[in-house]
Amino acid sequence: MTTLVLTVIGDDRSGIVNTLAEVVASHDGNWERSSMSELAGAFAGIVVVTLPEGRAADFTAAVQALPDLTIVVHDVDAAEAEEPDSRITVELLGNDRPGLVRELTGVFAEHGLSIEEIETGSYEAPMAGGRLFEALLVVPVPRGTDADALRADLEKLAMELMVDITVGDLGDEN
Repeated sequence: MTTLVLTVIGDDRSGIVNTLAEVVASHDGNWERSSMSELAGAFAGIVVVTLPEGRAADFTAAVQALPDLTIVVHDVDAAEAEEPDSRITVELLGNDRPGLVRELTGVFAEHGLSIEEIETGSYEAPMAGGRLFEALLVVPVPRGTDADALRADLEKLAMELMVDITVGDLGDEN
């Protein structure tokens, strides 16, 4: 089997996901995993697809020929993807201001950690006025990571930025 990761972007309209699914199915592929969103009128998604050996080139040509979408196909070796020892979730909530994502993600970069998922949003704070910003991250944590130092750095950041940061453990995944 060949594993491909597609990144898809285009103006949002009905039928995009179905159109992609039809191309996957017509090439005997399997839609393994995806994350897709509509943001500010644009559709963006990431899809992991597995195909029988020898089908990747035709499949790539077919998805890249879809009108009004920009699709980049990445060939990956799924066997090389290691499962982490554990994952943590991190939630941030505070007053919105420029630089929050940079400062939060900088803590993980300093600890050599990659972010598996991030979801962010901002909205009006009806009772307090202004805008609130929230972020939810899922971060794989390999064995040997200094969890106490990571928590301390996140707590320090929360105090500096005057935001709430909650760190939850998803436990061992193995």
